[in-house]
Amino acid sequence: MIDRDLAELYNVETKYLNRQVKRNKDRFPDQFMFQLTKEVRNELVTNWHRFTSLKHSSSMPYVFTEHGVAMLSAVLNSKRAIAMSILIIKAFVKLRELLSSHKDLIKKMDELERKYESHDKHIKIIFDAIRQLMAEPKKKKYKVGF
Repeated sequence: MIDRDLAELYNVETKYLNRQVKRNKDRFPDQFMFQLTKEVRNELVTNWHRFTSLKHSSSMPYVFTEHGVAMLSAVLNSKRAIAMSILIIKAFVKLRELLSSHKDLIKKMDELERKYESHDKHIKIIFDAIRQLMAEPKKKKYKVGF
């Protein structure tokens, strides 16, 4: 999630959130948080209407993973921050469950496709054999003469 969205959820200013993160830099390794590059920011602004306010921003926004969101509750240390972090983490867990169920479904579909792919080959062989049996036998031409 982007820093300004989290600040809105925690009911604090974005600059306050970022200041607290910078003061506690050790709590936010690269796996928890990173800063957008200009190229990525421009791509977001181009593709998503909700990021148009970032177009003229002089600072690059920070992006937090689910672990970074959890760490923010300790850094911000307010009741609202703790409650919001719990809700956000629940949302991330639900999203992960949905993604894993889709992976299982895709895996099963792939297995079925492989299974029936071999059936198609066998059915084609059977139909070819039936067509050969149904075809009229070719009459032998008898040679006349020597």
